Amino acid sequence: MSESREVVHEEAAVRILRLDPQADAEVLHSWVSEERASFWGMNGLTRDQVAEIYAHLDTLDTHHAFLVQRDGVPAALLQTYEPEADRVSECYDVLPGDIGVHMLLAPPGPEGGRPGWTAGLVRAILSYVLIGLDRQRVVVDPDVANEKAVARFLKQGFEAGPLVTLPEIDIPDVYLPEKKAQLAFLRREVAFPG
Repeated sequence: MSESREVVHEEAAVRILRLDPQADAEVLHSWVSEERASFWGMNGLTRDQVAEIYAHLDTLDTHHAFLVQRDGVPAALLQTYEPEADRVSECYDVLPGDIGVHMLLAPPGPEGGRPGWTAGLVRAILSYVLIGLDRQRVVVDPDVANEKAVARFLKQGFEAGPLVTLPEIDIPDVYLPEKKAQLAFLRREVAFPG
């Protein structure tokens, strides 16, 4: 991993770095290939296909990808996006100051899960997107069948929105199948009162 990579946010043991599609392809491929990551929609892709997807994402002004580290070890993939430039905008009224987030946690290491780790990681990510990027509200759209993700967001203080069907996207560089999603929202003043 490149040491010269831009760190966009650092908080306690958590660092958020700009994703390097080539340098990070191996770790990302190992995560998205697992059955537990089936909701991410990349099962069955090769390492090079994963790298190509993130290289394409890197060319966009509205969608961004980041590698999140804990104590210098890759811990999560974070994607942010402008909701008005995403299919989610067809399912809710986007407000000024909204930002969309997708998050994929790394599998637990050999020592297993650590109590409170996920909450701390999500808190650092929320600090980056709400305070660091000066946004007013985060929107997430996990697959309704991904009960763990939905529960995680609700436990973190997100307010459940409507159940929606995100439309299929089929354009030259991007294919996304239709997705039944649970929208959830978190306002900055709720996440960081005062």
